[in-house]
Amino acid sequence: MALTEPNAQPNGGPAKGLQVGDDATQRQMRGDEKAAALLLALGPDFGRPILEELDEVEIRTLSRAMVRLGPITQQMLDELLAEFIMGVSSTGTMAGNSDTTERLLLSFLPQDRVEQIMEEIRGPAGRNIWEKLSNVQEDILASYLKNEYPQTIAVVLTKISPDHASRVLAVLPEELALDVVQRMLSIDPVQKEILEKIESTLRTEFMSTLSHTQRRDSHEQMADIFNAFDRQTEARFMTALEDQSRDSAERIKALMFTFDDLTRLESAAIQTLLQNFDKKEMALALKGASDAAREFFFANMSTRAAGMMRDDMETMGAVRLKDVDEAQSRLVNTAKDLAARGEIVINKGKADEEMIL
Repeated sequence: MALTEPNAQPNGGPAKGLQVGDDATQRQMRGDEKAAALLLALGPDFGRPILEELDEVEIRTLSRAMVRLGPITQQMLDELLAEFIMGVSSTGTMAGNSDTTERLLLSFLPQDRVEQIMEEIRGPAGRNIWEKLSNVQEDILASYLKNEYPQTIAVVLTKISPDHASRVLAVLPEELALDVVQRMLSIDPVQKEILEKIESTLRTEFMSTLSHTQRRDSHEQMADIFNAFDRQTEARFMTALEDQSRDSAERIKALMFTFDDLTRLESAAIQTLLQNFDKKEMALALKGASDAAREFFFANMSTRAAGMMRDDMETMGAVRLKDVDEAQSRLVNTAKDLAARGEIVINKGKADEEMIL
C-alpha cells in the first residue's frame, strides 16, 4: 500500500470512523480504539483474562491503539459501554500512552515478550520512527521510497538526519532525486493527520517487514561473539581462524568494536562515556590498557580527575587480567548502549574516512 500523498486533496469528508462533534474533544472511536479504551478502563485484573484469549497479532494491534489513544473523556466512556459507567465514573478521564500500555501487558505477558512488542511500537530505547529510519541502510530505504510520491519522499527526508538523507538522495534515480530536492526546498508544514498516516505506514509496512526479513551477515554475528571473548580466547580463536580463512578473519576484525576503538571517538563522546561509567570500573579498565589508550582517556578528563584516576590505578595494585577484560568489555557495551540511544556516535574510522590536517 502506497503512502498517502501529503498534498492530495480529501475526496469525501472526514476520515472513516472519525467524527468530531460540537465538542472538539468528543470523537467516534474506531473499533481498535474502543477495544483499547475498554481494556484500559478494565485494568490489569479484569483485562488480563480477555487479553489471554487473543493472539499475538491482535495484542500488537491493541497495543498500538493504546499508545495512540490519547485522552478519553468521561462522556466518551459512557457512550462506549453504558454498563461500565459506574465502574469508570470515579476516574473522570484517562489517557492511553506507552507507560499504561506496558503496565497492562506486563500483567499477563513475560517481560521479554512485552519488551519486543513495545520496541516495535516505539523503537529501541524509545526512539521514534524517524530515528529508526536514520539507521536503515540508505539503499534499502531508497529502494522502498522510490515507489512513493515525490512529495511523500520529501517529507520523509526532511524528518530523518541530514547526513542520512543525503545518502538516500544519492542512490535514488537522478530524475526522482532532483524532483524531491525541489519539493524539499519549497515544502509546507504537513498536516498532523497526514504525518501520522505516513508514520503509521512506515512502521507497519516497512520497519515491521524489515525487522522480520532482514538477516544479519554471519560475519557481523561472529564479530559480536568475538567481542564477548576475553582477550586470550579471542587471540586463540582468531589465530586458528586466520590459518583456515584469512579473509573471514579480516572481515571479522573489521566488524569488531573493541576497547582500542574507543580511542577513535570524538572528545564529546568520550566525556559522555566517562559520565556514564563507574570511576572504579574505569580505573580497572585503564589498568590493563596501552599507554596510548590511557593518555587518550586522561586527555579527556580534567587535570584533577586524571590525577585521581592515576592514584586509584596505583593503589589498586596487581589485578587479574580477566577482571581487566571484563571491565573493558563493560565499558565498550556502555558505549554501544549510548550510541543506540543516540547520545554518542561510534565511528571506527575506516581507512578511506580518515582525516588529515
